[in-house]
Amino acid sequence: MATDTKNLSVYDKNEIPGAKSFRFGIVVSEWNESITEQLYKGAYAALIDCGALEENIIRWNVPGSFELTFGCKKMLSTQNVDAVIAIGSVIRGETSHFDYVCGAVAQGIKDLNVQFDVPTIFCVLTDDSLQQAVDRSGGKHGNKGVEAAIAAIRMAALGD
Repeated sequence: MATDTKNLSVYDKNEIPGAKSFRFGIVVSEWNESITEQLYKGAYAALIDCGALEENIIRWNVPGSFELTFGCKKMLSTQNVDAVIAIGSVIRGETSHFDYVCGAVAQGIKDLNVQFDVPTIFCVLTDDSLQQAVDRSGGKHGNKGVEAAIAAIRMAALGD
């Protein structure tokens, strides 16, 4: 989690397992695309930096964060991946829609981690404002996509 004392983009490459032998899936929500695209870029760059091969990174897009669970499920069922990263951004509005979407997506990603023997990493920003999302997708708090990629590598290594 981003705080004033932790930057989401900081990691020690020497403490991360090599990613060269792993295949990664990344499912990206098209809603709030200016945010999710930055999260994707951060995740992709971190995977490559840690040794993942371009051809071993599969990207699928889904319309919104609510659809991430299904997209990740299909990826887990049809692709031979070692970890999946679910990337989305939900920004609070004036209705309770935010609460329903955030809760459903968090529950759905949790369920995938229980149902499948391959980790699904939660990289869904749930912010009160666009500025908070910007700050966590490459802004003053770093990039949550980077943090998610490092988590994906570390979790994939558990099954190795």
